[in-house]
Amino acid sequence: MIKEVKRNYLEINSLKDLKETFKPSEDFSLSLIKPIDFQLNKFFYKNIGKKHQWVDRLIWSEENWISHLSNENIKVYVLKYNNDLVGYFELIFHLKIYEVELAYFGILEEYQNKKLGSYLLSEAIKKSFINDRVKRLWAHTCSLDHKHALSNYMARGMKIFKTEIINI
Repeated sequence: MIKEVKRNYLEINSLKDLKETFKPSEDFSLSLIKPIDFQLNKFFYKNIGKKHQWVDRLIWSEENWISHLSNENIKVYVLKYNNDLVGYFELIFHLKIYEVELAYFGILEEYQNKKLGSYLLSEAIKKSFINDRVKRLWAHTCSLDHKHALSNYMARGMKIFKTEIINI
């Protein structure tokens, strides 16, 4: 069955444009996953993506995951509540063209609808501009994603620069 999906591409061009949401409490922590942990990345991809039809990486072997995450331009951050996993984001730094792609972003289902996505997105935007040469962070979201995804991106200061309809 073919399904029509609306995909929006968004960008933010300066940290000054961020409409930040602050940490909900000190019980939350955000950390860069170093050294890489492909099992953790795969866990988030599968568990967050199952409701949103993230399928591209489901066929990846361990070697594919390790190779991808070994790229020094890829940074994965994990949000925890005390010791419980909450969400993650994956950034791909394209420093030759001065931009960062927010490749994957999400909150586990049991933590959704608690305003944690706005905090996590604020942090993703801040981490993207950690290198002062970065001039743009971009991402895309689609009608298959969480119902508040697009509004969250826009509420943080991102703007739509392209929209397309795709059939999957």
